Amino acid sequence: MTQRQTTFPRAFAPLLFLLLSLCLPAQAYNQDRVATDEAGKPVRIAGSVVIVEPDIELSLVTAGGLLEPRREWSDAARRLYPEAVGRLLEARGSATVPAFDLPDDLPAESRLGQLVRLNEAVAMSIAVYTRSGSHLATKGRRLDWTLGDGVSELREATGADYALFTYVRDSYTSGGRVALRVLALLAGAAVGQVVDIGGGQQVGVATLVDLRTGQVVWFNLMANQTGDLRDAEGAERTAKQMLTGLPL
Repeated sequence: MTQRQTTFPRAFAPLLFLLLSLCLPAQAYNQDRVATDEAGKPVRIAGSVVIVEPDIELSLVTAGGLLEPRREWSDAARRLYPEAVGRLLEARGSATVPAFDLPDDLPAESRLGQLVRLNEAVAMSIAVYTRSGSHLATKGRRLDWTLGDGVSELREATGADYALFTYVRDSYTSGGRVALRVLALLAGAAVGQVVDIGGGQQVGVATLVDLRTGQVVWFNLMANQTGDLRDAEGAERTAKQMLTGLPL
């Protein structure tokens, strides 16, 4: 993976954080789903996997609670995370092909650009409509989504059978924010209440798409109060959590 800032427009991150702030618990969380075959059994991955350049952004949480993107941190994560995923896939016996970098100037109206944006929309739909109490009547809790035949564009470009898409937003608390958080907790304790203004959070979504059919065969939504993608060890831990339930 190259260390650069992707300029392709993304609408996914704000929606993802809104979902998490409204719906998910504060502790470590995974919402993984696997597609099933006609017999109702979980599908197994049979073929090669390409890691599509992950959409990762790391930020600092200021004392006032604002997120300040840090490019040097994001560049490191974009390099370390796919390397860690590649090692894990190989360790599980999955054939991999060279990672696929999205062009910096990828037109949104191009077939590949449309495919990336469609996967973002589908991943958000899965995150919303496979939660408890929020199922679509036609799907229930089943993982029954597809990107259609447009995936052939990526299959032709990579030669892979499956594509792994990943979106991660990771934030780290500044010293000022830590101090305010401690003060809020102490003030709350003094009156018998828990007052936590919040700190950093790691949030990620991953989908595995069959490039022969367009079917989303696996999905995971991950949220964590800890984690650090700025070093190799942290990237390894995050990769393991992000691949929870991958049917290999």
